[in-house]
Amino acid sequence: MEISGRLAISAYFLIFAPVHSLLADPAFKSWARRAIGPAFDSWQRLAYNLLALIMILPFLFILLFLPGKTLYLVSAPCNYLLALGQLLLVAAMLMTLRQTGAASFLGLSHIGNKGRTDDGRRLVTTGLYSRTRNPLFFFAALILWLTPLMTESLLSFNILATIYFYLGARHEERSLKAEYGEAYEEYKSRVPMFLPRLRSASR
Repeated sequence: MEISGRLAISAYFLIFAPVHSLLADPAFKSWARRAIGPAFDSWQRLAYNLLALIMILPFLFILLFLPGKTLYLVSAPCNYLLALGQLLLVAAMLMTLRQTGAASFLGLSHIGNKGRTDDGRRLVTTGLYSRTRNPLFFFAALILWLTPLMTESLLSFNILATIYFYLGARHEERSLKAEYGEAYEEYKSRVPMFLPRLRSASR
């Protein structure tokens, strides 16, 4: 019996999404902090990122070995333009991480912060964050869709990943609202969730 890449992608997403979301859930992190102790705050973010990378590997395996039919293949020179767009988006993501602190995002700045749940995070509303509230999710989704080669499996992955990015952004915004209160509500009222505004809304 031939295994469909689309089915495999969808089935694994049903495993990946709940597990990945659970590990980021504040209630789960509170439970893990009580169970593990002060060391949890030092290593949680780094361990979360490493586990996420490991969990992505099955997706790559399916996309490589069970691609399904090729839906389209963009030829030169348009494929080079798409690749250039992807590179520019990667650069934009790196700029975003620089704004918020790459070490904090990766979990490196947390190492040694035993017993501390706050590593000095601040609400960033300038730069790229003055144009869209969720630049990382927005840029990541665009990178997926600018691919010059689209297969059945990749289409399924891109659709599910885009939905997950949206849900992840909603979840993250609820956490930011709880953390920053009215400051985040004011920021939210003037900056769009995804589609960037042309003019900066920073104050």
